[in-house]
Amino acid sequence: MTTQTTVNTGTETVNGARFEDLQPLMALMTGDEKHDVAATSTLDALWVLYDRVLRVAPDTAEAQDRDRFLLSKGHGPMAYYAVLAAKGFIDPAVLPSFGGYDSPLGYHPDRTLLSGVEISSGSLGHGLPLAVGTALGLRAQGLTDPAVWVLVGDAEFDEGSNHEAVAFAGAYGLDRLHAVVIDNSSATHGWHGGIAQRFASAGWSTATVDGRDHEALHRAYTTAHPGRPHVVVARVEPKNS
Repeated sequence: MTTQTTVNTGTETVNGARFEDLQPLMALMTGDEKHDVAATSTLDALWVLYDRVLRVAPDTAEAQDRDRFLLSKGHGPMAYYAVLAAKGFIDPAVLPSFGGYDSPLGYHPDRTLLSGVEISSGSLGHGLPLAVGTALGLRAQGLTDPAVWVLVGDAEFDEGSNHEAVAFAGAYGLDRLHAVVIDNSSATHGWHGGIAQRFASAGWSTATVDGRDHEALHRAYTTAHPGRPHVVVARVEPKNS
């Protein structure tokens, strides 16, 4: 199912949801302020994905042919919850319970508690390998239409599991796999030529864009990449700026 987007005086709207609604929704969630930057760094990238790209909605969250979105950057999930609330996957009324003992909204997302959440995440380095396995599994089942998207933080590439996943996906030509890397200069280690070059050397299609520019994100997300997985590196302000 593809949502329809209309643009009105610079504001994207779908079923009444607007990008401008996300900050007030995030403000309802308190108690994990140390991860505010981890959340806000992903806000624009998540919105453009859910608003204009992903073929999944509350009524198709279990459909076999849905697109899959995996949040690897699961620590500080407030932006993710806000987008899910804006898009109707969760009731906005539950947002103030964030982090509570009986709340479905944990400090890390739990796939068993929330519709539309594909993986329980937060431990660095797990999401991209899981996305690779998901894309490979869909291919093995003959399901070549669903796209698999995973959002990763740049610091997660301090973990060796991600480098193995990058190499495997490129070698196997997993062209339904898409990664979004939020680059807020958090990584301990760097790469010669930048993050995109690390993917390109393993056979991925790549794009590097301003992570706050919605049109640039959309163009990068929808770039054709036949026979290859695709990564979009979304640069945002440095974590400690």
